[in-house]
Amino acid sequence: MLRVDATRPGRAERRPAMANAEDARPGLSVSSRALMRDGRPWLPVSGELHYTRVPRERWTQRLRLMRAGGVSVVSTYVPWLHHEPVRGQARFDGRFDVGAFVDAVRAEGLEVVLRLGPWVHGEMRNGGFPDWVQGERVQHRTDDPAYLDLVREWFGQLARALDGRCRPDTVLAIQLENELYDQPGHLVTLKRLAREAGLSAPLWTATAWGGADLPDPEVLPLWGGYGDGFWVDPAAPWDPTFRAHFFFSDTWDDPGIGADVRGAGDAATARRAELSPWFPPATCELGGGMATAYHRRPRPDALDIAAVAHAKLGSGSAWQGFYMYAGGTNPEPGLEETQSTGYPNDMTRLSYDFHAPIGESGRAAPSHAALRLQHAFIEAFGERVAPMPAHLPERRPTGVEDAATLRWAVRADDGSGFVFIGRHQPHVPLPTYRGAQFRIETTRGAVTLPSTPLDIPPGTLARWPLGLEVAGVTIDSATASALTVLPGAAASDSPPTLVLVEDAGIPVEIVHDGLAHRVTPGPSPLRIEESHGAALDVLVVPASQAAHLWVVDADGGERRLLLSRDEVTWDAAGRVSVRAGGAAPDVREYAGGAWRELVWEHVSGVARAARAVTAQRGDAASVDVSLVRAASTPPGEYGSRDGRPAAPDDAVLEAHAAVYRLEVPGWVDEDAVVRVAWAGDVAQLRVDGVTATDRFWDGSDLVVNLRDIGVSASSRVELHVLPLRRESAVHLPADAAAQLAAATDALCALDAVEISQRVLWHEALA
Repeated sequence: MLRVDATRPGRAERRPAMANAEDARPGLSVSSRALMRDGRPWLPVSGELHYTRVPRERWTQRLRLMRAGGVSVVSTYVPWLHHEPVRGQARFDGRFDVGAFVDAVRAEGLEVVLRLGPWVHGEMRNGGFPDWVQGERVQHRTDDPAYLDLVREWFGQLARALDGRCRPDTVLAIQLENELYDQPGHLVTLKRLAREAGLSAPLWTATAWGGADLPDPEVLPLWGGYGDGFWVDPAAPWDPTFRAHFFFSDTWDDPGIGADVRGAGDAATARRAELSPWFPPATCELGGGMATAYHRRPRPDALDIAAVAHAKLGSGSAWQGFYMYAGGTNPEPGLEETQSTGYPNDMTRLSYDFHAPIGESGRAAPSHAALRLQHAFIEAFGERVAPMPAHLPERRPTGVEDAATLRWAVRADDGSGFVFIGRHQPHVPLPTYRGAQFRIETTRGAVTLPSTPLDIPPGTLARWPLGLEVAGVTIDSATASALTVLPGAAASDSPPTLVLVEDAGIPVEIVHDGLAHRVTPGPSPLRIEESHGAALDVLVVPASQAAHLWVVDADGGERRLLLSRDEVTWDAAGRVSVRAGGAAPDVREYAGGAWRELVWEHVSGVARAARAVTAQRGDAASVDVSLVRAASTPPGEYGSRDGRPAAPDDAVLEAHAAVYRLEVPGWVDEDAVVRVAWAGDVAQLRVDGVTATDRFWDGSDLVVNLRDIGVSASSRVELHVLPLRRESAVHLPADAAAQLAAATDALCALDAVEISQRVLWHEALA
């Protein structure tokens, strides 16, 4: 029997001046337990999108896909390096128009967080300082008056560009600096300078990991968690700081994030930061993916990403924040961090895909589906979950090597809550946990679930209801994950519906009023009725359909549950759109106790071109490729720093890369994406001789929107692939490493090139 005592009360409530007495926004407040919005606890989900790394004409499209993934807050760095490469010549037009970006976010009904820096990192050269700032003889990132004069000048320019938009009723939060560990007074100074410039928000935040010494309660500490990272040495094993994030825990600090750019004397070596008594545990950098350095190339999959977020939610997180949520492309080459500019890592010059839920191309990755299930749960139940304390079990794992002990936790208050189970980690597979049965002590008595022990397969990320009341009906427990609640339909006399999702391989048991019901997942709900007349339908969606679920939550609209293999988004008014290949999309909605098909109308002028693309095979067609020049084996390595291999320069590619000509058709539309299955070391996609994006090979495809990189009917599109020597010291994912090991000398392959294009369909209005 697995046991936990869930009777412990929540944290003592304290209310800081922030967002309550200072920089207040009506209806918004913060306490040591949770954020509050309109008098109700609020559990935000934030996702990072860098406006300077995304074409301006794509902002709204990306924002809508973020919202469809359950994101309610959009965060972004404001990179000084991108805006003012030359002193006195700041640019705030086009993709650099930060004021227009704030407008775009707010127009979609989303909140915005501006991470002002001035030092931001973000895998940028000089950490985001322009070269002229980096070269100034000042003590950077301190209260040196000469440095503060530079910051004051920058904040003033930024305030003028925002033109009154950065105020408490428009911007949710401002992050000060980034990964600053031992300058609490400097954070207070930056806050003062921002206010003096006319920049303010209800929440002021700072990153807390790495043993950061923060000026409590002047800033809200935000934490992070990545399941893998590029910033460790190529020969290093999977680091314990990564492994820890797949466990439920009451420890929030992470000594690993940013460790590669910290000195040995930094605060992280001497202290472990603790939760503030003024604020709840909150995050801003849960790994939505991972960047790729030349020397180390992690490739997290959807379950890896979802498992870390799931563990933080079960551990008590009151704010789920992801870095990155939408990838992008540097606005020009030379803006990335490199060994030649003082960093231990060489990053790709242009691509910042980050393996994010929304990739550089704008297409959703499998992690989008994995996370949006969690976020639909947060949207429906976050008001209850946000202030709930986390309760850890009596028997906990002994360390990151422990693969046998079940990883689980309970968030509950007053007998109601959720059981969180996590049975996944990468690199070291977990076995099936046999014979699990839980006994949870609550303030309303003990609960045992399920009625008979069951096995927990690897890959399980469960959120099981416990004492959950919906519409006057209380579910004692269930062994399927809570997703959302749908309103009842008066026309069909159907009650509200609690939607659960089957956890693969786990029998579904729903207990009500002490009676256990075994339920087969499928289209028909279980109707539960109370003696006092209340009723509730419980729909259990099969695990096989989970990745195709979309929960529509629009301002002022009723929540809807859709089932679609295609990409679903909606505008602020709740009108649903689908991007699908060629034929009309197959989208079903659950309402009134049954699934029904929806009717669609396509946007004029798009369907014909899309049909031309998809005529050959589904929603993708192969692209004719010709070999312009064969590859040759490059000589040895390209230098290193502190044992980390350096990336080759363009001269090496010019001498040794294979060059392929891609015959891109002339009817390419705004949604056309090319997918390249390749193997090697470095790839560059060039348009008319200019590199438009690039990749370090990690076993994944290169996926690029052709319109975004400037392809037209007359463009010359070439792919340059540099071979990867068999004896290379770079670190690769296991499958890619095996492919390299099988090569006779150097690996260089182009396996397939496909182009896909979709039609934009709107839901037909009645």
